[in-house]
Amino acid sequence: MNVSRLVKQAQKGNKEALLQLIMAEQDAYYRLAYSYMKNDHDAMDAMEDMIVTLYEKLEQLQKREAFYSWSKTILVNRCKTILRKNDRYLPLEDEQESALAERTDDNPYRNTESEMDMQVLLSYLNTRQREAVELRYVHDLPYQTIADMTGAPVGTIKSRISQGIQKLKSMIGGGYYEHNRGENAGAQKEPEYHKGSA
Repeated sequence: MNVSRLVKQAQKGNKEALLQLIMAEQDAYYRLAYSYMKNDHDAMDAMEDMIVTLYEKLEQLQKREAFYSWSKTILVNRCKTILRKNDRYLPLEDEQESALAERTDDNPYRNTESEMDMQVLLSYLNTRQREAVELRYVHDLPYQTIADMTGAPVGTIKSRISQGIQKLKSMIGGGYYEHNRGENAGAQKEPEYHKGSA
């Protein structure tokens, strides 16, 4: 699929071309929206809002090859707007308690035990670390796209991811999985997480 060519056609008013672009990544869009909204209905609402915005603003896109990064940034912004509008942002101390309750069996975003384990682990990171780690490793987005989505510099995103990964490693016993030994090498020393607010 030639993304640039389809974007060019869509910018000239070819709605079929835009539909083809959206359909090619519909699963990725849905998973991304679901990771923020936590339910099917709101995820679909956010996707609909994104599609309307794409129709309205597509001619503003200068780098046609960046269509997917641009559209996913729009989707994340729509998700955050809806969450703010519905007052669904939770204080950090409430997030861990509610994290497990929010994850239901009908969640298509988690299909395997390992994915469930990862979601539980991610729930122990602070909001910014969790968002950065999830966008990078669950949704496979590049650092620059994550920076665009979150409004943070690339260096800050890399720092959040690094700190988040270190915290996750210490929680699962770091060295145990790396060295395949029965000793819990990563938990011998309490890591210092509270330096800075990445």
